[in-house]
Amino acid sequence: MTDSRCRAHMLLDDGSIPNHPDLPLLVYPDVLDLPGSRGSAAAFVQDLFRKHGWGGAWVNGVFRYHHYHATAHEVLGCFSGSAMVLFGGEEGVEVEIKAGAAVLIPAGVGHKNLGSSADFSVVGAYPPAQSPDMKYGEPSERPQCFEEIARVALPAMDPVFGCEGPMRDLWLR
Repeated sequence: MTDSRCRAHMLLDDGSIPNHPDLPLLVYPDVLDLPGSRGSAAAFVQDLFRKHGWGGAWVNGVFRYHHYHATAHEVLGCFSGSAMVLFGGEEGVEVEIKAGAAVLIPAGVGHKNLGSSADFSVVGAYPPAQSPDMKYGEPSERPQCFEEIARVALPAMDPVFGCEGPMRDLWLR
């Protein structure tokens, strides 16, 4: 199933980064109708995510090393600048993220900033009752990461579009 508001990428376990066995990475290009100033744009994205039940918001960039979260799904909303981000490990997919885009990252999907503009910033957030851990693709993480990923509940609402969003069709089918 597809949705014109986003691009879906199924990412396979690469032996280091597990990725999610059932849920695709969702890339929402040009979906955030950002206000003018950088500060108000960050607040706008935080409010949008909060309105759809996603909390624990933070403002920053994306780390320049592979990492993933086995205990939470994550959404990133870019409100400034641009970056090339590698999702899924070394054999994954490179995605340009620029102001106005959002990315919904299933638990287990690796991400790494390959390079960004000096002003690149995102708001990150998580579904209710989910708190992210930090994993780096180390062999010692693999025995428990698959069980942790399998226990992560599906969110009730798409972080960008709410009850009518692509996540509902592509993740909750």
